[in-house]
Amino acid sequence: MLPEEELNEQNREDETTASEERQEPVNQEETAHEGGTGEVHPAAKIAELEDRYVRLSAEFENFKRRTARERIEFMQQAGKDIIVGLLPVLDDLERAIKASESHSDKASLEEGVKLVHKKFAGILESLGLKAIEAFGQPLDVDQHEAITKVPPPSPELAGKIIDELEKGYTLHGKVIRFTKVVVGAS
Repeated sequence: MLPEEELNEQNREDETTASEERQEPVNQEETAHEGGTGEVHPAAKIAELEDRYVRLSAEFENFKRRTARERIEFMQQAGKDIIVGLLPVLDDLERAIKASESHSDKASLEEGVKLVHKKFAGILESLGLKAIEAFGQPLDVDQHEAITKVPPPSPELAGKIIDELEKGYTLHGKVIRFTKVVVGAS
């Protein structure tokens, strides 16, 4: 049985168990009455409330286990999708290594590596990754990390980023790595 089928089967079992637990005995009120006066005996009411509490606790525990299992399966599936998306890049890199061993043409090797880089960047972009533009921009501490200040090569670059030491990235709009930059001293 596939993992999805097992999960669906387990969910059906949990739902069946929960619905069976919610069913109340038909004659419970009749057995709880004192001498037919219509009042519920306090001990019976307490027992009923305790029973409901135990059933709700069990149902909540089942819910927590089910959601934890679903969360783990979701994370595994998300990781799988990323790996499957990156496999073509791995294949291209292996072909490039094999081709570099038999050919001495540096220009074609360089072109092949550029194509693999472009493909890899495209896959990462499709997953929500975006490079942070830095060169010529004013320093933004929410996106850039200034490593040092140096005299600017031209007056218009004073107080702006003149070099990018390490590219920064955002994932779905949130910074996951700051851009390490050199800023023109003002």
